[in-house]
Amino acid sequence: MVMGKGKKAAVVLMAVAVLAVAGAAVAIPLLVHVDRYRPQVIREVEEATGKPVLIGRLGLSVFPRVAIQVNDLAIGNPSGFPKGEFLKAKRISAVVDVGALFSHRVVIKRLEVNQPTVSLLEDARGRWNFENPPAAHSPTKTAATGSGSFTLGVISEVRVEKLNVSAASLLESGKMGPAYFQGREVSAQLEDVDLLRFAGSPASAARVGVFDAESSLAFAAPSGPASAGYGTLKAGSLRFGNLAATSVETKVRLFTKQVSLDGLNFNFYNGHATGNLSFDFAGRNPHYGVSAKIGGVDVAKMLEAIPNAQGKMTGIMNGSMKLEGEVTHSSDPLAGMRGAGQVEVKDGRMPSVELNKNLLGLAKLGGLGGATGDPSSFSSASADLNISNGQISSRKITVLGNGVDADGAGSMALAGEGRLDYQGVAKLSSPRQADVSNLLSALSGAEQSNGQLSFPFTLAGTLDHPVFALKSGGAATRLGGIENLVNGQTGAEGSTSGQTANPLGSLAGLFKKKKKSP
Repeated sequence: MVMGKGKKAAVVLMAVAVLAVAGAAVAIPLLVHVDRYRPQVIREVEEATGKPVLIGRLGLSVFPRVAIQVNDLAIGNPSGFPKGEFLKAKRISAVVDVGALFSHRVVIKRLEVNQPTVSLLEDARGRWNFENPPAAHSPTKTAATGSGSFTLGVISEVRVEKLNVSAASLLESGKMGPAYFQGREVSAQLEDVDLLRFAGSPASAARVGVFDAESSLAFAAPSGPASAGYGTLKAGSLRFGNLAATSVETKVRLFTKQVSLDGLNFNFYNGHATGNLSFDFAGRNPHYGVSAKIGGVDVAKMLEAIPNAQGKMTGIMNGSMKLEGEVTHSSDPLAGMRGAGQVEVKDGRMPSVELNKNLLGLAKLGGLGGATGDPSSFSSASADLNISNGQISSRKITVLGNGVDADGAGSMALAGEGRLDYQGVAKLSSPRQADVSNLLSALSGAEQSNGQLSFPFTLAGTLDHPVFALKSGGAATRLGGIENLVNGQTGAEGSTSGQTANPLGSLAGLFKKKKKSP
């Protein structure tokens, strides 16, 4: 088929247009050598922010959209903070409105940030390395250039890829404390972002300088609603204190020095969780709030992340928790945590405690109840939790063990060795051997009721060295006398302290003597 002259002309025009656009896309960045303004941009940004600035290269792209590119950006910490960078980014692209360029104005339509690293630091006075409100820019400088302005204002869209972020406080000595929050491989899509409002800069002085179309810098105070932005966020991991959430998805809202993560959905040590997290950076000590519901959590894996807690318990945990507190300027920034919750652990073990070891031994001697299996195992353990004043306390703990059930209450210190202070009552079945049951009741202070023997106990010591002890009740003196007899000792019956960590040895000796009698 022969193409008509009109169609041929249209094809030629289209080809020329495509070539022209392609040529412009190549030629304009070459003709407009943006990088020659880099020293001026660095100088002006340093003056505006009060922070040292490094820029590897400035560039301009026109296809598929016009964008100013900042490569290898580094903004250092302000005076009064340790040496280092508050912000580092491999590349930042500011997509601009082409129409506004003809009026000598640069309006950002979208900001794309690639591979940034943000290190948030707060000093002992409550000042952050990201704020440091700049001094007001001289209004005569912009007027003298006769140029248009680059107003930062509210950015319609911000995209962040592969962000690594951390937050820490400076100690009273001026040294950097441990990071209490870390985010890895974070990506976010935000809308209507007002960086000036988020940084909390006063309206009279909140000005940021950016290179404009006429090689000068102009400044604008923030405007818009109270919100500083909103959108969605995904992260490979978010670590709060010692615990980490992975495969995180959430909604995010920004306000003045505040971040709220709503509808968190994440994996948690082989389990799953949902919840909310908020940070408030205002004030001398940042405030945080966490609420979460968890299910299917591997307790052993979770405890591996907590110092001095590895190997203390196994099982699968479900529950809910609400926590809040202020970050302190100390080596333990989350020491002021407080909160409450409810948890239940199924099919687990407490290897270092062996709560029912002595009781199972009693059951074997007297032929009572279930007396086989691992003495440290349990089918279910549930407790209410209250965190305050540096300890975890519980008003009701229920353990369904291997032949032994227990109810208790008490507390554990969160600092130091983790001091334990628990007390409770363990229960064994006592079916037929009335004489043996009565003997056990008399010797150990147990009570017999409804086919069960109830033994009061205490759990003290530390996480690494727990001490489980049966209380000896009203028959303490008789028990002490029997202990002395079995051990080959003599003395008054009342010479014992009224409590023993292992009455099992005394009872075993007593039963052996009974078997030898004619």
